[in-house]
Amino acid sequence: MKISVIGCGYLGAVHAATLASMGHDVVGIDTDADKVGHLSRGFAPFFEPGLEELLADGRDSGRLTFSTDMDRVADAEVHFLCVGTPQSKTSDVADLGYLEAATRAVGARAKAGSAVVGKSTVPVGTVHRVREWLSGADLALAWNPEFLRQGTAVKDSLVPDRLVYGVEDSDDAAGPGSAGPSTVRTLDEVYAPLLHAGVPRIVTSFATAELIKSAANAYLATKLSYINAMAELCDAAGADVTQLSAAMGLDPRIGQRYLAAGLGFGGGCLPKDIRSFRAQARELAVDSVDAWMGLVDSINVGQRGRVAALAAELCGGAVSGRRIAVLGAAFKPDTDDIRDSPALDVAVRLAGAGAHVVVTDPKAINNAWMRYPQLQFESSVAAAAEGAEIVLLLTEWPQFRALDPLDLAGRVRRPVIIDARNVLPRTEWRAAGWTVHGVGTGDAARVQVA
Repeated sequence: MKISVIGCGYLGAVHAATLASMGHDVVGIDTDADKVGHLSRGFAPFFEPGLEELLADGRDSGRLTFSTDMDRVADAEVHFLCVGTPQSKTSDVADLGYLEAATRAVGARAKAGSAVVGKSTVPVGTVHRVREWLSGADLALAWNPEFLRQGTAVKDSLVPDRLVYGVEDSDDAAGPGSAGPSTVRTLDEVYAPLLHAGVPRIVTSFATAELIKSAANAYLATKLSYINAMAELCDAAGADVTQLSAAMGLDPRIGQRYLAAGLGFGGGCLPKDIRSFRAQARELAVDSVDAWMGLVDSINVGQRGRVAALAAELCGGAVSGRRIAVLGAAFKPDTDDIRDSPALDVAVRLAGAGAHVVVTDPKAINNAWMRYPQLQFESSVAAAAEGAEIVLLLTEWPQFRALDPLDLAGRVRRPVIIDARNVLPRTEWRAAGWTVHGVGTGDAARVQVA
């Protein structure tokens, strides 16, 4: 099939490359000429494991091209809308400006009978606005939410957990394997290799498809904030949340995924998605969801303040003039994305209190330096830790998990570390002379200030 993908950020670039790998002829459209130039040469403008190999394969096969020319969508049979829906600068609601612009541009150029398929995360009811933006064009419409995770986006695209089709209410009866209405048949043709491999397919209404992604993210955020609330309780009681969560996770009704206490979540999706979800609940007068999401958000953001406060406590009550090494700038491992990074939030808080903060990260230093020039950045852990009075492990990169505590102890002024992701082997580090403080590991109940 001939397919256009509008918006070539984290979602769009991966989706375009994945579709090309399935044998489709794909053109990715973006207004950013530099981004298009990188992608056209087979280079990802951001770090995502496996993406450049997929881009190179698509380029070499001739099935994948990128352009800034929106007129290139005219020949496509399917148009995927993959533009960002960031949080509004003045409220918690999603800003749909990019989506509106992309929809109107496609509607003015797409050939009659082709399908417009949204993948962006949107508030419930957005599809009806998309239909208005298409201005009566003879185009099919569907919503096909994405479930990618940065760092594993390529795998999530090639081997997804499920496919969701949001279509007209009259299409609801189309079950898996049926011929179904034309919109469902079109999407089945797009995803034929995945369906053949047994990936589950859910066909539902527009409203349900819009809510599925938001509801899933709200649940994941809830699990993370729940275990971080338990971490605070464990610190107060002198208990260990890592053992608590391990025991809880063995219950098959609970499971161990998203049950790791620590600094909390960040990034360009989960925080803004739960705030948008909360705004939707307020608009629909569903007070319970509004209050619930507010508490989840508050607990998550509060983790950053707790870690910064612990660092100050371990520095004698104030960090002014103290050199602090921060390990991590990306919001999570295996990405260079620093949007709403918990690690950088803590670093900026400490720098604002007068600390000399030195940050290192395997992939995100350039992005972080451009956004936070008030911080010092080093390319190696050794350089960042040199002379530090305290080390903070804030992003759980494998490289940081594998650090040699004896070697690092010889570089710092004081061998004190806050493992804000609870990933270090504490016994090994303590045997090397380190004072190790985790999150929810009972250390806060017995802090000794040097």
